[in-house]
Amino acid sequence: MDFVKQNIDCVGKMFESFVQLVIFVFIALCLYNYETFIYKTKLTLQGIVYLLFCNDKGYKKGKIAEDLFKSDKVEKKTVIFVRHGESTWNDTFNKGSHRSTAQFIIGYIPGLIKAICYEIYLLVTGRMDSWFYDSPLSYLGLGQVDQLNAFISKEPVGVTKKEEELIKILRGDTKVPPSKIVCSSLRRALSTMAGGFQFRLKNNPDEKILVHPSLQEISRNPDTLSITPKFTQVTASWIDKDSTICDFQTIFNKQLDMTKHFGNKPLDTNGLKRMNSFCDFVFSADVEEDYVIAGGHSIWFRSFFRAFLPETSTHVSKKRKVVNTGCVAFTLMKATTPNGTIEYMIDESSISVIFLGF
Repeated sequence: MDFVKQNIDCVGKMFESFVQLVIFVFIALCLYNYETFIYKTKLTLQGIVYLLFCNDKGYKKGKIAEDLFKSDKVEKKTVIFVRHGESTWNDTFNKGSHRSTAQFIIGYIPGLIKAICYEIYLLVTGRMDSWFYDSPLSYLGLGQVDQLNAFISKEPVGVTKKEEELIKILRGDTKVPPSKIVCSSLRRALSTMAGGFQFRLKNNPDEKILVHPSLQEISRNPDTLSITPKFTQVTASWIDKDSTICDFQTIFNKQLDMTKHFGNKPLDTNGLKRMNSFCDFVFSADVEEDYVIAGGHSIWFRSFFRAFLPETSTHVSKKRKVVNTGCVAFTLMKATTPNGTIEYMIDESSISVIFLGF
């Protein structure tokens, strides 16, 4: 018995020494990469504060005055929503359509451990990257983006005339009305637009995707906060860098306009404020084009349909999310009330699925 006890004590001391060594190495690496450690500590604190005190979903949209939009003075623009591919956050916390509920439940704890290990690895190696914060595209998401690129790259065949025009607008063809690409500041959306629209961007090397703060996702989770400092070019994630779909970093460096990237959404904002800001932008002097392609997020898009479709509408867009890399077009209308305030409404009959849908 004494022999067994001595062996157990010996193993315990060895394990304790190993843990101490791991902690020492971890601290040493964090000190060696102190700039990254300090910045990520700041991001973590910011994420905690936002999680606890934000009011992103705390808004109430008033009823739309539908009669206003029967006037001849109503302004109209076509908006095309493009949802990002699956992210690393989705991979960890969402079941998705690619796996069963049983697979998700069984794999949840191993998946979470994998995500935490990745996060620690990214920290100790000094990378300004994260699995959770501003989560990038996952490997599955990259595959979805590649499918979007294949769809946009092909000439439209066997579709209606309206669908053909919308696809050509996505492609940036010369024989259709010009369009403007805008995008959320979050990396999964930017990677989706860079990879999914590479055919268009390659054919139009002077075109830039405008990063607009109004499109940042509606949620209190850390994956909805931007890791990119204000007015700074986006850094491709470790997953993007390994991809053969396209050279994400080159596109980010050359074809992203960061002049409106003012950093993270502030605590005093909410989803409705940003959605109204987006509408104001679409009809502003900054957007001469009649077509706006917006890269963004599922909750934001669903909230937008709920906010700007008539209250009586039962359209599926109010209940279901746009699927990963789905593209949906609609007409956004602007009207002015007698007292001079601005109202916006979606023309329900104009909603059109271009790729995948809801």
